[in-house]
Amino acid sequence: MVMIIPKNYKSDLDILETQIAIKNLKDFFQTELSKELNLLRVSSPLFVLPETGTNDNLNGIETPVTFNVPFINKKAEIVHSLAKWKRMAIKKYKIPVNKGIYTDMNAIRKDEELDNLHSLYVDQWDWEYHIDKEDRNYEKLEWIVKKIFGVFKRTDEYIVNLYPQFTPLLPDEITFVSSQELEDEWPHLEPKMREKEIVKRHKAVFLTGIGKTLESGEKHDGRSPDYDDWNLNGDFLFYNPVLDDVIELSSMGVRVDEETLDSQLKIAGAEDRVQFDYHRDLLNGELPYTIGGGIGQSRICLFFLRKAHIGEVQVGVWPKGMIKECNEAGIHLL
Repeated sequence: MVMIIPKNYKSDLDILETQIAIKNLKDFFQTELSKELNLLRVSSPLFVLPETGTNDNLNGIETPVTFNVPFINKKAEIVHSLAKWKRMAIKKYKIPVNKGIYTDMNAIRKDEELDNLHSLYVDQWDWEYHIDKEDRNYEKLEWIVKKIFGVFKRTDEYIVNLYPQFTPLLPDEITFVSSQELEDEWPHLEPKMREKEIVKRHKAVFLTGIGKTLESGEKHDGRSPDYDDWNLNGDFLFYNPVLDDVIELSSMGVRVDEETLDSQLKIAGAEDRVQFDYHRDLLNGELPYTIGGGIGQSRICLFFLRKAHIGEVQVGVWPKGMIKECNEAGIHLL
């Protein structure tokens, strides 16, 4: 649990102003995202049945919050994310190619190590976009990334217009860098330190190749084998001047096809997942090809509203020591 306490921190927005700003920011961002990618807003589950295989396994070590459903005598899991559920929803709602869906995803990740950016509660916009199989390529990934960065850029301008005391945070363009390129340039640094170095240089980076094994034999970071194609995915990384650190606002990627799913399950030693409905349907070619991701709602509020801790923009439960340290530093946790 590593906290960053900015020196002489003082938020430009008080608690009430912050609540108003959160509403304005979220409304603007999701409207722009929906228009940019032609997305329909849909309802989504808070919990799923394990046997469907639709819950997100994240890095493979986190365990979901579970509860018993008495009337069916089965266990249900609070979602970690909706990465796989959305693909099934694209099929269910008969969403055509070059259109997609988005939803408010709320999750509990009880195993998170709490710090400035992590809490037990996760809120994000999960989105999914229907593509043809021949569009499962880097060019399509890059096209989508640039469109989403345009939404981030317009949001930056919108907030600066609302609050003239702020100055723009983002450059005009986003830089594409692979995880292997980071390892090549900074082989002796830990992955998170490599990220910090690259965002201090470019301010806005899309880091590709998350989950794949690098030439060193290590991974830059873990990624579940059954939704993103590890060669066609990435994270939006921005430089956060308040914390003088990197902040990840979104992860996304081209989703696995039949061949990639089979290959990545074998690499991860997770072949047992083929028993689940989602995996069986995918391997049988019964699911649409998609690209999708999640965009952290509280994180974009923290970033664009120049906050030091995610607890300033979402209500949570925090360790006593963290509450004390934040109070002393002028960081008001909700």
